[in-house]
Amino acid sequence: MTTVHREQAPPSPPSVRRRPPAPLLLVLLWAGVAAVVALWWQNTGSVVGTAGWLTAAGRISGLLCGYSCAVLVGLMARVPLLERRIGSDRVARWHAMAGRYTICLLVAHVVLIIAGYAALAQVSFWEEANTVVFHSPRVLPAALGTIVLFAVGLISARVVRRRVSYEFWYYLHLLTYAAVFLSFGHQIVLGAELAGNPVAKAAWFALYLSVLALVVWFRVLTPMWLNLRHRLRVGSVHREAPGVWSVVIRGRRLEKLGAEPGRFFRWRFLTSGMWWTSTPYSLSAPPDSARLRITVKALGDHSTSVPRLRPGTRVWAEGPYGALTADRRTTGQTLLIAAGAGITPLRALFETLPGEVTLLYRAHSAEDLALAGELESIARARGAKVLYALNAADGSRPRLSPGVLHGMVPELADHDVYLCGPSGFAEDMYEALRAAGVPDRRIHHESFEL
Repeated sequence: MTTVHREQAPPSPPSVRRRPPAPLLLVLLWAGVAAVVALWWQNTGSVVGTAGWLTAAGRISGLLCGYSCAVLVGLMARVPLLERRIGSDRVARWHAMAGRYTICLLVAHVVLIIAGYAALAQVSFWEEANTVVFHSPRVLPAALGTIVLFAVGLISARVVRRRVSYEFWYYLHLLTYAAVFLSFGHQIVLGAELAGNPVAKAAWFALYLSVLALVVWFRVLTPMWLNLRHRLRVGSVHREAPGVWSVVIRGRRLEKLGAEPGRFFRWRFLTSGMWWTSTPYSLSAPPDSARLRITVKALGDHSTSVPRLRPGTRVWAEGPYGALTADRRTTGQTLLIAAGAGITPLRALFETLPGEVTLLYRAHSAEDLALAGELESIARARGAKVLYALNAADGSRPRLSPGVLHGMVPELADHDVYLCGPSGFAEDMYEALRAAGVPDRRIHHESFEL
């Protein structure tokens, strides 16, 4: 391990701000669930016989599925309040969880409703399914939407997701909007709780129109305005380490972009072979009025094409997103722990976080240390410390146990810790930090392993 020692007193930390807790949003979401159940309860009389129980269960599962679809879309509308106050990773995990609930409710709704109608008509399940799909108003489009949601749910399952390309998953995921649109008419026309209840119908329209407005505003209009206003283009491309490249992006009035160290954008490079992919990359240097910089490790088709970018290439960006920023700090002492491509957002924070800052950088070898020269220059300029955890000559990995971490960083439990790296590394480090006495509220990490 190599250490750059402090040479001067660190800058004084300003007052830190706490993010409002996420439970408020959860309370609102569960209040919506309660309202849906209350609506079903109000419109459900006495339930008699097997057919009645099956049909009633099918109705409530359908209502909850419709509500869950709205939540599913709303969570990924990229609402800045959620992105900053809760964090992109947590919102993404809530979206994934809502997706699993939606698929389960959808299966329950389809099976229970058809089984209930079949029991009432005294016909087979499949005969009733044919009647419902092909002879009931608005059900055929809903059936197509159901197929789309099943496909999206199947591809999003972790065991499948790891075997398909990011681009295929991303574009198939966009079909969720079409599935929700196809199913909406059937909810309004056939939903017993909505068809004959003007107030409930108005509330349902308001829910879906609100979600649509969020999507149009933050996923369509806001990115269009950003790119028309700032006119982003590739300025230059530089090699940082084997398979690691930095891209400098220039534009107009970038100080009004709202970019901060620790945040990321979704980048689309408008050149052959890359324009169809929108990929998230963090800022790897503090932004200024003239340029932004990202640093990319070659891990897939898109990232391996980055070295071929030419100056002047148009760039389409969406963001900034994420909450791995200085706002998360609760103390004046900070430890940054990075591995692999996780160094990119932490390098920007290393330069800008006030107070006493230590950076621990895990890599296989000295050759793999991207941005190492910049890190050491920053450390000398601000009197910070850099620690490198490299494999030994025989290839063995360094131990980063709670005791080792305490030896590296005295008073570790009094530090805020920013953690960024591959999911396995992040999980191991989280456990080690907790065992070392660092409170959960002081471990700041964004992970997109769904």
